[in-house]
Amino acid sequence: MLAIFLKTLPFFAVIGLGYLAGRTQFFTQTATAYLTKFVFYFALPAMLLKFSTNLALGDVLNWDFLLAYLCASLAVYALATGVALARRVSVEEAAVEAQCAVVGNIGFMGLPMMALLFGPAAIGPVMMMLMVDLFVFGSLIVILIAGSRDGRMSPAILGTVILSVLKNPMVMALFVGLAWNSTGVTTPQPAADLIDMLAGASTPCALFAIGASLAGKSAERASVAMWLSACKLAIHPAAVALAMVWWFQIDGFIAAVAIAAAALPVAGNIYIVAQSYGAAAQRASAAILVSTVISIVTASVVIGLVENI
Repeated sequence: MLAIFLKTLPFFAVIGLGYLAGRTQFFTQTATAYLTKFVFYFALPAMLLKFSTNLALGDVLNWDFLLAYLCASLAVYALATGVALARRVSVEEAAVEAQCAVVGNIGFMGLPMMALLFGPAAIGPVMMMLMVDLFVFGSLIVILIAGSRDGRMSPAILGTVILSVLKNPMVMALFVGLAWNSTGVTTPQPAADLIDMLAGASTPCALFAIGASLAGKSAERASVAMWLSACKLAIHPAAVALAMVWWFQIDGFIAAVAIAAAALPVAGNIYIVAQSYGAAAQRASAAILVSTVISIVTASVVIGLVENI
């Protein structure tokens, strides 16, 4: 377990450096926003492009895996929603809390971390999880919030959400890479070198950006933040483990990757969604900060437990 902790420690150390830089204003909010843009539009898509050009669609698409992850996530989503409604919060606030309980930082943190810890073969499973988070839960939070406010759901809103997912640079990079692989054409060396250079920046820049963005987060409503962190860091990976290993009997390697990725902290973009809708933004902020700090220990424990699945 100590060996796993030492492997994951550098990832969290870079996040810590980013947090320190943001907290001291050495790295301003504007600088953080532009670094995040670089990671989102260039570095992470390049990493996905690099790996997906060596993958066939059959290597990525696994319907049993998708269904197992979806069922496990929906179960935890229902649990978090039920607990929120039992506390008599509004539907839109419950939707934000449930989102925090199941949607982890798979894009900025999971992709580079799982690729380095488990190897390039981890990219396919992690991308399938990201697709579920984007398409299913990214749409679900909008449906619940818009529906609770308007009393109905406009097809135009749902169409906009789906289109925004398809235009996501990481999703586009995966599709382009898979399409390029299907042609059987070798990537020209100058293009491959460019992709390698950008991909090499993805891990440190993504982790640093996470830390710098955390500098602006607060830990209000600590009791709720602790509950949501427990959902994301413990209950969610446990549910994924049950679905993958016991129910669907998924292959050991990709099951291990899924469980490890499910143990990552709450995704930072939930705060942006919550803030844009004016629904429990501070609660989301606290859950992101608390879960990230606690995951320094818990993520290493989960990875150590699944290493030999």
